[in-house]
Amino acid sequence: MEDFNQTLPDMFYLLGLSTDPHLQVVGSLMFVVMYTITLAGNCLLLITVRISPKLHTPMYFFLSNLSFIDICFSSTIVPVILRNTLSTDKSISVEGCMAQMLCYLGIGGAECLLLAMMAYDRFVAICKPLHYVSVMNTRFCIILALIPWILGFINSSIQMHITWRLPFCKSHHINYFFCEVPPLLRLSCRETWFNEVSMYLATGIIALGAFSLTLISYVYIITTILKMHSSRSRYAVFSTCSSHLTVVTFYYGTIMSIYLQPRSYHSVEKDKFVSVLYTVVTPMLNPIIYSIRNKAVKTCIIQNLK
Repeated sequence: MEDFNQTLPDMFYLLGLSTDPHLQVVGSLMFVVMYTITLAGNCLLLITVRISPKLHTPMYFFLSNLSFIDICFSSTIVPVILRNTLSTDKSISVEGCMAQMLCYLGIGGAECLLLAMMAYDRFVAICKPLHYVSVMNTRFCIILALIPWILGFINSSIQMHITWRLPFCKSHHINYFFCEVPPLLRLSCRETWFNEVSMYLATGIIALGAFSLTLISYVYIITTILKMHSSRSRYAVFSTCSSHLTVVTFYYGTIMSIYLQPRSYHSVEKDKFVSVLYTVVTPMLNPIIYSIRNKAVKTCIIQNLK
């Protein structure tokens, strides 16, 4: 433990998204607006599903879980960005950095896996409609909702442990806007190949595994849709999946572009931009996408607002 403590500085310093004062002001306003929309949209969706009996189904149970995850995910990142941008003090304690990494990786992994669980729910509903009620019972839904959290935080604990065993002696300035694994690895004066392999393996198991399960589910779903004789039925069934497909494509694409690229292909500015997309923009867009493209949710929101 003594050696471990000697490898860590007292503080890290987050350099943020930009050093340009004008861009910092504009960026801060944008993040405040996006964070407000994220909280409002996801809270509205949570409340709507909670108080609307018509939405007490497995599909909306998982959607509620996604909204809760998005609130937690955004709240782990955005307040730190705003504090870092608006304050002259750019420091973050080692404990604060570790806590942010633990929460960020755990919640991000949970969202990846939850999207796969939502795809499985749609697979059962469309391909096995007669067995849907018996398969997607309350107990099974709770288990499916808990698995992403458990696996996500197991992975984040492992990644955090091996990352914080490194000596950070190149610099204490993190050229990023939150405590993320790739920029921290750049600060280590020890070879980081083990950490990189571990990161690729974890991403492969969680992100690619979840994406593969989602893809398999949608292969069966699309096959079933194409067998339907009525074009109206095909459209109605596909419309229930289109929102999820949009979210899945955007989220998995950005995650894998960060964690599955070789280190030599990484650009700090590009990584920052992509990270903003999946940590800030995606949680804001998810409730909008699901609300706009879902008649049941729109109807219940309108009824509850009257």
